Amino acid sequence: MRIDKYLSNANLGSRSEIKKLIKDKRVRLNGQIVKNGKENLDINHDIVEVNQHKIELFENVYLMLNKPQGVITATTDSSQKTVLDLIQPQDRFKGLSPVGRLDKDTTGLLILTTDGQLNHNLLAPNKHITKIYSATIQGIVTDKEINRFEQGLVLKNGTTFKPAKLEVGSIDTDQNQSQITVSISEGKYHQIKRMFKACGMTVLTLERLQMGPLKLDSTLKPGKYRKLSPNELNLLK
Repeated sequence: MRIDKYLSNANLGSRSEIKKLIKDKRVRLNGQIVKNGKENLDINHDIVEVNQHKIELFENVYLMLNKPQGVITATTDSSQKTVLDLIQPQDRFKGLSPVGRLDKDTTGLLILTTDGQLNHNLLAPNKHITKIYSATIQGIVTDKEINRFEQGLVLKNGTTFKPAKLEVGSIDTDQNQSQITVSISEGKYHQIKRMFKACGMTVLTLERLQMGPLKLDSTLKPGKYRKLSPNELNLLK
């Protein structure tokens, strides 16, 4: 691997910043000053130092974020705040990206990782990863809607949704609202909102509580994040 690529993967800066490190003679390979970033190294045996500190490639990063409202699930955007903007610079490793997406006004559990294979596995349609949401619905959810969700909804335009588990937590007849949880095994565009719209109801709030076996940390405040524990990572993998 080229030294400049190695330093980039170690999150040592942009291409120009790494070039400057080398130009300023602050990079050493096996104790010798590096003069050319194109020089190759053996990542299993050679020792790279920057400012006399040994540099090792970081392991994949796995973060749990409690996504707040008003933030889009993207890595960059020219006009809107993204979930990556919530991550501190020291944790914003190269390749860090969200697993799937939550709508701008949807809150809750969002995984961010540099592990492309895990990202793919969690999103692959054939994996049928269950996602559980809590929602406030404008309308009174009855057994009729529960059965429609259980059978799988078909929209007027032909869009089909797989069977989903809908449970009612509480009903407020004065406000004409229902507190529900819903479990789905796919992630189509605005899926839950479209499913309830097909039933003549509106989703007022939506929060993701769980993805596969991973549950949202109840102590994690909106906009905050933390690394996954080894046990949580084992559950996902």
